[in-house]
Amino acid sequence: MSSKGLTRDGGALRVGVIGAGVMGSNHARVLAGLPGVKLAGVADPLAESRSRVSGFIDCPTFASVDELLAAGVDAVTIAAPTHLHRDVSLACIAHGAHVLVEKPIATTGAEGREIIDAARKKGVALMVGHVERFNPAVATIKEALRGEEILSVAITRVGPFPPRMSNVGVVIDLAVHDIDLIRWFTESDIVEVQPQLTSAVAEREDIALLQFRTESGVLAHINTNWLTPFKARTATIATRNKYIQGDLLTRQVTECFGFQRDGSYSMRHLPVGHDEPLRAELMAFIKAIENGGKPAITGEEGVASLEIAIKCLETRPKPAAKPHPHAPRAAAS
Repeated sequence: MSSKGLTRDGGALRVGVIGAGVMGSNHARVLAGLPGVKLAGVADPLAESRSRVSGFIDCPTFASVDELLAAGVDAVTIAAPTHLHRDVSLACIAHGAHVLVEKPIATTGAEGREIIDAARKKGVALMVGHVERFNPAVATIKEALRGEEILSVAITRVGPFPPRMSNVGVVIDLAVHDIDLIRWFTESDIVEVQPQLTSAVAEREDIALLQFRTESGVLAHINTNWLTPFKARTATIATRNKYIQGDLLTRQVTECFGFQRDGSYSMRHLPVGHDEPLRAELMAFIKAIENGGKPAITGEEGVASLEIAIKCLETRPKPAAKPHPHAPRAAAS
């Protein structure tokens, strides 16, 4: 991989953060503590957001992406609103910076492919921030599935209504995490989509029950909503020989195996690491830059998961027409 645009500061990789919201602030916090990395600065058009970040991290802040790039960066992480991902990514790539862009990669698959093509032509690394893959419980589940024939996957990701509403519903905001996990667990593309969506309190869908079939024949479903008063993140996977249950919040993974004809089976708790997922993700990004290897989550993978999420929104069943209040009722038989 090319090292175009590198402006290392004393041997450290200079990394900038674009977007100083909750996720961007966390990016800055983690990057500031990574070995071999210098936090080059944080860019955000809102003075309030810049002030909040500079209040707990000693780094320059900039009002625009251009100012950050002009200050000198080798790489950037983009945690700006999704509708800005395409333009911001292309600007950074044109500057020669390696890019980690938060999920979803863009608003459409076509925009995502523009980013991929630009990164390939410029010779810079492009990684998509699907941080759930770096959850230690998810990593344990993935390892437990090694060599197994997967039969079904069920994922629940629910919680309360978000305090800061974006311009997307639960499918793009939450379910895209699990679409990525289904594709990663099964190592197979999703070929059939059967979504059930509704908007109970929000303008966009806030409840989604999504069913899938992968090319390899695995049945999968996702249950996600913004109406549950507490957060829950669980994954259960049935294979020919095992049944695996994982709590992605408490990071507990249980494996059932050794099924007998009398209904008995054995159970064990699997060891789970304690890494912070975002730190592991950013370290993987840095490693891809330094080694010139394939990023942990490629742009193509990001586009594939985004397009499945969009397909869920485009193929939702039309609601049944409500009868007119004065329509005659059918006579009882």
